[in-house]
Amino acid sequence: MSHFPWNRTVILLLLAVLPLFLPIIITKSKLKEISFARSDQEQYPMAIEICGVKIERNPPQSRLAELGVTAWRTWEGGPSKFPWEFTATETMYLLEGKIKVYVDGHDESFEIGAGDLVVFTKGMKVTWDVTEAVKKHYSLEK
Repeated sequence: MSHFPWNRTVILLLLAVLPLFLPIIITKSKLKEISFARSDQEQYPMAIEICGVKIERNPPQSRLAELGVTAWRTWEGGPSKFPWEFTATETMYLLEGKIKVYVDGHDESFEIGAGDLVVFTKGMKVTWDVTEAVKKHYSLEK
């Protein structure tokens, strides 16, 4: 009987803490983890895939240098909302800003921003909601 108050305390504590972690558990279940292969021997840090868009958060400078990101074209845009269709697979590295992305055919949206390396596939249709002015380097697949 002396253990009963302790057990009840543990249960109450778990019931109080569980709701704090539930959104994280649910969000993680929606994300598909992928990896970008550097070579046969190495792997890039894990990236996520949301609605078919591959996102690598804060890749190391060595990866950006290997891709030649600083030699890619640059695009800048202020806050706005517009539809866009990718006519080629586009890899982009966001230097500044934030964009809320809505992919056609998906109910959810997601955000990309400064420090993200992102790949949109050819034919993908999206709506971009630029919430903070964006500056990005981008490369189109030939």
